[in-house]
Amino acid sequence: MTRLSGGLIDRDRKLSFTFDGQVYYGHAGDTLASALLANDVRLVGRSFKYHRPRGIFSAGSEEPNALVELRSGARQEPNTRATVAELFDGLEARSQNRMGPLNRDLLAVNDLMSPFFAAGFYYKTFMWPRAFWEKLYEPAIRKAAGLGSLSMQADPDHYDKGFLHCDLLVIGGGAAGLAAALTAARAGAQVVLADEDSRLGGRLLAETLQLDDAPATEWIAALEAEFASLPNLRVMRRTTVFGVYDHGVYGAVERVADHLTTPGAGVRQTLWRITAKRAVLAAGATERHIPFANNDRPGIMLAGALRAYANRWAVCPARRVAIFTNNDDGHRTARDLIAKGVEVAGVIDSRKGVHPQGSYPLFDGAVVSDSRGRLGLTRIEITRDGDSQWIDCGALGVAGGWNPNVHLTAHHRGRPIWDPEALAFVPGADGPAGLIAAGAAAGRGELAAALADGATRAAQALADLGLAARLPDLPRAEASPAGQAAFWHVPGKKRAWVDMQNDVTVKDIVLAHKENMRPVEHLKRWTTLGMATDQGKTANVSALAVMAELTGQSIPATGTTIFRPPYTPVALSVLGGGDTGRHFRPHRLTPTHHWAEARGAVFTEVGQWMRAQYFPQAGETHWRQSVDREVLAVRVGVGLCDVTTLGKVDVQGADAAAFLDRLYANTISTLKVGRVRYGLMLREDGFAYDDGTVARMAEDHFVVTTTTANAGLVYRQMEFARQCLWPDLDVQLISTTDAWAQIAVAGPQSRALLERVVDTADLSNAGFPFMACAELSICNGLRARLFRISFSGELAYEVAVPARYGHALMQRLMELGEDLGATPYGTEALGVLRIEKGHAAGNELNGHSTAAMLGLGRMVSAKKDAIGALMSRREGLAADRRRLVGLVPETRSGKVTAGAHLFTDGAEQTMETDQGWITSAAYSPHVGSMIGLGFLENGDAREGEILIAANPLEGESQRLRVVSPHFVDPEGGRLRV
Repeated sequence: MTRLSGGLIDRDRKLSFTFDGQVYYGHAGDTLASALLANDVRLVGRSFKYHRPRGIFSAGSEEPNALVELRSGARQEPNTRATVAELFDGLEARSQNRMGPLNRDLLAVNDLMSPFFAAGFYYKTFMWPRAFWEKLYEPAIRKAAGLGSLSMQADPDHYDKGFLHCDLLVIGGGAAGLAAALTAARAGAQVVLADEDSRLGGRLLAETLQLDDAPATEWIAALEAEFASLPNLRVMRRTTVFGVYDHGVYGAVERVADHLTTPGAGVRQTLWRITAKRAVLAAGATERHIPFANNDRPGIMLAGALRAYANRWAVCPARRVAIFTNNDDGHRTARDLIAKGVEVAGVIDSRKGVHPQGSYPLFDGAVVSDSRGRLGLTRIEITRDGDSQWIDCGALGVAGGWNPNVHLTAHHRGRPIWDPEALAFVPGADGPAGLIAAGAAAGRGELAAALADGATRAAQALADLGLAARLPDLPRAEASPAGQAAFWHVPGKKRAWVDMQNDVTVKDIVLAHKENMRPVEHLKRWTTLGMATDQGKTANVSALAVMAELTGQSIPATGTTIFRPPYTPVALSVLGGGDTGRHFRPHRLTPTHHWAEARGAVFTEVGQWMRAQYFPQAGETHWRQSVDREVLAVRVGVGLCDVTTLGKVDVQGADAAAFLDRLYANTISTLKVGRVRYGLMLREDGFAYDDGTVARMAEDHFVVTTTTANAGLVYRQMEFARQCLWPDLDVQLISTTDAWAQIAVAGPQSRALLERVVDTADLSNAGFPFMACAELSICNGLRARLFRISFSGELAYEVAVPARYGHALMQRLMELGEDLGATPYGTEALGVLRIEKGHAAGNELNGHSTAAMLGLGRMVSAKKDAIGALMSRREGLAADRRRLVGLVPETRSGKVTAGAHLFTDGAEQTMETDQGWITSAAYSPHVGSMIGLGFLENGDAREGEILIAANPLEGESQRLRVVSPHFVDPEGGRLRV
């Protein structure tokens, strides 16, 4: 088919592309669909279930048929609608869901077996015999699932996230959307105009309608020029608003570089979170079809799409076409095609007594009852008053009326309402707050009405915000007839297709009715109607009309399904916003990171933090050699470890002590100024939540530390308690985790080292005892905080300085402590030290442990109330006899495996005989063997007993002896010297 005259394509720019390996040519401004039609390609795919031939059906994002794979290699992209894929030079496209060549799909045999694949066959067939499920049914279903294929390679492109705030968001750049944006922008409001097309204009680009006796494109061009001069208006082309969320938040995807041959180093797509005070939905309407026998052949499409391809892209799928309509809009298509030189074989209008609106044959009171053409339409059957005749045509445009695109108004479970005049569902009054529909999306699709409605709705939205908007002088629009009849489908014995993509027919809906699947949600799932990429945009209302006829109810009484985001398919890559690989989540670096990096540290991820795992030295060939050396250095000299990652919260106010009493299981209010207390938090259900320290710096000032993993969660819990549970308390919180660098100085020589940096404070055991804290200065005036606390079991301190001095402090401590054996140690040594001392950490605080299990039952004060305290005394928790114990192998060479389950020696290893599990394990250079911590039934009374630790994943078991969880200095003498 040669090009028609006119159109909005750039004929001076010729682009080459391939489809199924064949080279074709198109022009800039084409979509893949229009370029295929221009090259006489009508067969583009196969249907999902029956593999019937499918052609291009629409001209927009509602397309159910023309789904293709684009690009190749790592950029291969399945299930892309050819109707919205912009053509670029070198585009590679392939048909999908086929076995063998597209025109000889071997899986088309499914169509011959269609009687066995009727509605609900999934539910009826795959239930029996039961033994078939794993070996036959599930593998077959998994193999057949999906339409396209993935490359299974990492996506090489970049994606981004963005945030926008505006007074008014206008969704859709058609007549109503342009009028709304113009009104709001001239009023000085901050406006965002988002449209999924590459050009503004919406349906105006597909029509020959005039504004002020001039082509509508001239008015659009003038508006775009004005829009470019308005700093308060942001126009976002190629942007689909796909969902409405709480508090005026809208999700949108901007396809930044999908129309380019390769996105290059830039961003391919951006996920936008748009927060709008008000929004106008001007998303237009989608044309519906009229099901009749064999209405799914390539060449049969929506009449509005046929008109769009002729007017915008200057192409028609055939030289001779016909129109089947129940409204005046079908006649407009006929007139436009004739004006382009296309032969119209006839307009078949289901209404009687209508008159032709141009020079074409008219069949009034008639219907299209059948079609022929295996891989593309060749003939249609016209039936009128019982008489039938066949006419030749290569394309048929079907005009069944227009459905407003109400989807976004229903995303908060809003229900559309039936408009008997428009014969369509329009937005109801219970939609998302702040969102109002305008133009065709509200059922006011006539051009003059759409323009006026867009401007009026924008002014109304701004008035709600206290902004006055003056209605602009809108162009004069020609009237367009819109009469239509309530004609939904052509009755017949053959299959008439309602949902093209899922192969749902009128017969399937009849069967669902017979099997009592009559509620719309049941109908949807029983037949798979609308459960695909098009979300039933061209099928749902027709299906409801058929079910309404069967039940004898009206269409509104039959109901509608619930629309959910996304409005159109969204790639998982853009939902991730580029958060892949090392960018999967932010990496936070400690103040001493670069210092540790320079010393050759090996790093590990701890939550979002990159922490030094160990510091290998020359001659060390195994990581454990490094860890053992670091552990022993702490035990005999002094070790330095960056513990900045511990959560730190400043709690201040007259009621700070009372507030912390309610958060912590133990009493905090009795803590003296200048002292530190170990604190235990419980969840509301009584289980251990987090542990840490509470330091009282002044009567109304506390510094709370939390575990690294729970820093954010604990702070959130504290803020919730402050704002919602006890808003009457005089207390303020601020997270200072990033504000202070904190370094642990541990070992027998730690006091000697700190005395070299602390300016004037007395660090003797009498002057600064265990669990003391103070604000002081170090290194000749640098403000700091010092805490005498120990998780290693040795004499130890933690010194905190403003974060920007953390690097320098670590360097200074290493220099001054060289003669004392100062050694940096990482998280591996930290773990060994705390296991040797029996300190619980994240492995033990896993959400399933109680205070009693941890040996901290006495910390839950009975003299006050606190979150979780009462629940911790429940019979089920109080009766739990699992206790924290230490474990060593029976022989020094034995293993202790974290996660292994514990069983009595000689007992059968079942869930019923399970005695507990190992939570943490490490090699202890102090003990000379592996050691572990774990929870054991009646563990506090079983020291010396031999247990079996079973590791079924690796087929291993070990004999372990139960010992005290305190492997080093159980009396605690070392940390108090």
